[in-house]
Amino acid sequence: MLDLAIIGGGPAGLTAGLYATRGGLKNVVMFEMGMPGGQITQSSEIENYPGVFREDPPLTGMELMESWPKQCMHFGLKHEMAKVKQVKKEGDIFKVIAESGEFEAKSVIVCTGSVPKKAGFKGEDEFFGRGVSTCATCDGFFYKDKEVVVLGGGDTALEEAIYLSNICSKVYLVHRRDKFRAAPPTVERAKKKENIEFILNAHLLEVFGNAMGVEGVKIEQEGKVFELKVPGVFVFVGHNVNNEVLKQDDGSFLCEVNENGQVVVNLRMHTSIPGLFAAGDIRVDAPKQVVCAASDGAIAGMEALNYVQEKFDE
Repeated sequence: MLDLAIIGGGPAGLTAGLYATRGGLKNVVMFEMGMPGGQITQSSEIENYPGVFREDPPLTGMELMESWPKQCMHFGLKHEMAKVKQVKKEGDIFKVIAESGEFEAKSVIVCTGSVPKKAGFKGEDEFFGRGVSTCATCDGFFYKDKEVVVLGGGDTALEEAIYLSNICSKVYLVHRRDKFRAAPPTVERAKKKENIEFILNAHLLEVFGNAMGVEGVKIEQEGKVFELKVPGVFVFVGHNVNNEVLKQDDGSFLCEVNENGQVVVNLRMHTSIPGLFAAGDIRVDAPKQVVCAASDGAIAGMEALNYVQEKFDE
């Protein structure tokens, strides 16, 4: 039987394994289909991970994560290259149902993350990472004193537009309706920013550019199509939470989730089910930053260690 099963091999899962094994758990397995590292390995430039910086050329996400698996597995973390289909709990024991078989575990940490929803405009995939972004905190600095487009109408879109307005010369906020889903105070803050221009009742049709990246966008507003020459487009139309492993046979979730499917946790990464923890982008209010995911993983790893020792050790 496993002391701890970790579902997901990104920064949260790896750090959870490091802290749990270094703290004394002997039988800890991380389930991850591919090579560990997570979404951040796809990033071309990393400038905001504390203590790790390279100016020219900039550090890539792959380089940042290169040493993590070796360090995190040094103390005994094992990597099971298998997709987990479902996690159940029977009495005090969890059952992890993977494509490679079934495993019993005393505790489980779910770190399966989330993926940004696509808006569906032409060029979105082609220019992703070359002018199309889903993270203002990650990429906003690259557009210092330049004009950018933000797409979306929820809290995240407006909050990120406000964040970008402090860096960029101008922010065009494109929304398909004339009213926002964001909280009224957030909308008012955005309206007070002189360099945020609202383009409402509009659709982003296309992002265009060349081999160097984005050069502009095409927008349709009330039947008219026009272009904006901008080098950056930030898309905030929601996230799809990777919570499938928590779905039970009757369609319910193993633990409490919110209306968006995000796992509800407390400050110690405890879910509503004893022995089940969640860390990283799958949890509520996740900042979606590598440093935060690693912090979540450290907390969850230590909490799982404490749970197993208190409940199962004599």
